[in-house]
Amino acid sequence: MNKVGVIMGSKSDLPVMQDAIDILKGFDIEVEVDIVSAHRTPEKLFDYGKNAHTRGFAVVIAGAGGAAHLPGMIASLSPLPVIGVPVKSSNSIDGWDSVLSILQMPGGVPVATVALDGAKNAGILAAQIIGSNNKGVLDKIVAYKEELKVKVNQSAKELK
Repeated sequence: MNKVGVIMGSKSDLPVMQDAIDILKGFDIEVEVDIVSAHRTPEKLFDYGKNAHTRGFAVVIAGAGGAAHLPGMIASLSPLPVIGVPVKSSNSIDGWDSVLSILQMPGGVPVATVALDGAKNAGILAAQIIGSNNKGVLDKIVAYKEELKVKVNQSAKELK
């Protein structure tokens, strides 16, 4: 199970969520992308949450803005790890409503939460979860982190 579901509340979230999609594809992890609105398509949300684990997903990344109920509702229905991406949307209160809606989950319903518009980190975290049981993915994460270190060291040299 090396597939990640990337869902969002509306198409307007795609520019943010694209970072997760791109990083996962860079690690050669299969990604399935969909729009699942907690408020406008509740039946689809329930079906997705209850069946994600039967569809071969290892992790679900859920991005949402405003009230941002999508990640928490998926987590309430699914046995899979859920990573929430708060999205600063047009109806958002500077993004804080989304951050707090995803971050402040009740006991028993965890959602790993990344920074506002932090879909890239959500993708990396999903890859790390998969990498804990997949040596091929783990090796790619190790190489990625080494590249980060090289870039920082190169930037430091350029300052001198």
